[in-house]
Amino acid sequence: MKYTLGEIKKGQIKATFELDAKEWEAEIEKAYQKHKNEYKKEGFRQGKVPRKVLEQTYGKGVFYEDAFNDSFADYYTKMLNKEKQLFPVDYPEVKVLQMDEKGLKFETLTTLLPEVTLGNYKGIEIAKKEAKVTDAEIKNELEQMRLKQVRYTEVSDREAKDGDLVNIDYSGSVDGVKFDGGTAQDQELELGSHTFIAGFEEQVVGMKINEQRDINVTFPIPYHSKDLEGKPAVFAVKLLGIREKVMPKLDDEFASSVSEFETLKDLKADISKKLAESKAKSAEVEAENKLVDEIVKNATVEVPKSMVEHQIDHIVQDMSQRLAYQGLRFEQYLEYMGTNVEQFRKSHEKDAERSVKTSLVLEEIIKQEKIKVTEKEIKSKLEEIAKATSRNITDLEREMKNGQEEFLKNTILSEKVINKLKELNNIK
Repeated sequence: MKYTLGEIKKGQIKATFELDAKEWEAEIEKAYQKHKNEYKKEGFRQGKVPRKVLEQTYGKGVFYEDAFNDSFADYYTKMLNKEKQLFPVDYPEVKVLQMDEKGLKFETLTTLLPEVTLGNYKGIEIAKKEAKVTDAEIKNELEQMRLKQVRYTEVSDREAKDGDLVNIDYSGSVDGVKFDGGTAQDQELELGSHTFIAGFEEQVVGMKINEQRDINVTFPIPYHSKDLEGKPAVFAVKLLGIREKVMPKLDDEFASSVSEFETLKDLKADISKKLAESKAKSAEVEAENKLVDEIVKNATVEVPKSMVEHQIDHIVQDMSQRLAYQGLRFEQYLEYMGTNVEQFRKSHEKDAERSVKTSLVLEEIIKQEKIKVTEKEIKSKLEEIAKATSRNITDLEREMKNGQEEFLKNTILSEKVINKLKELNNIK
């Protein structure tokens, strides 16, 4: 087998492969030996039909396609092993030019890892947000803590109001006809939570226990049920009970009941400290992202479309997995959002391209700065993970040997390149 390489054009290279008659005949014979059990012929046991008989029956080229498919990867891999300067990013396009008793000739068009020209990636100044904590943020945290301690008391001497937890029976209908899922008994509902259709909870406000009322609403657009989308509906509602929300007082007693602190003052100080730490970490990550974005913007690279498509595949796969945890299929989500797979992929093209370009630029910086991961760093990271997860380090090391080591190396490498960029630049 011999091959010739063309010039690299627009990030792609063409290679032409040729096998002479003798080489091609050897591949055809291999294909016959491999696939002969798939053929039956009267007068012969299965798998024992001579090749000439099969060629007379099905045509001279009966094993040509099998021979090519079985051996193509070998030809292509041998070429790549010799041409170590080539780094494909996708399976090649293949075109057969000749396939007969005289030999085989075909060409491949391979998309290569693009060349990255780094712009300025040193001495860049990035402003980082100051991690200020406001009184309103501390108050909000305290309110969230109070909500976790809320209790409800039965009331019977007043109408339902916002914030109450009510129990209702309801039956919904559209044009006088009840619909699936529109009826419930003793349903619990917090008024003001906006968990029901817009306008429903507002009309329950003001009802008394045992009162019945027709509530008029309109289903939104879009809605998960296409049959109900945009249609006016009437719900016959009966109020069964009212429970009033009772919030604990914000005092020292509350502080000691929900935390390790004896006073509200100390609890507020701890909340402030934790919020400041969280905001500082978020500000640091945001500044790092701004720095990377600026470096990527300064670089020049033509991102191959195939790499963008692969990145979109990852986005779809990730979305599908997250939806599955919620009991939804990806197709159901698309239908609910009023879109389709093609539109979804199109809407994520820019994000995917930006993600691929960022990876390519960071990889080039890793190469330029000679950043590597050492065995000591891997061991240190494993010890860190073991401590954080209370796991045995021996078990983690075993997992690394079973295919997780590359992922861990990439995690450490990502951390190291970001730290290196922070050394080379100025985050104020």
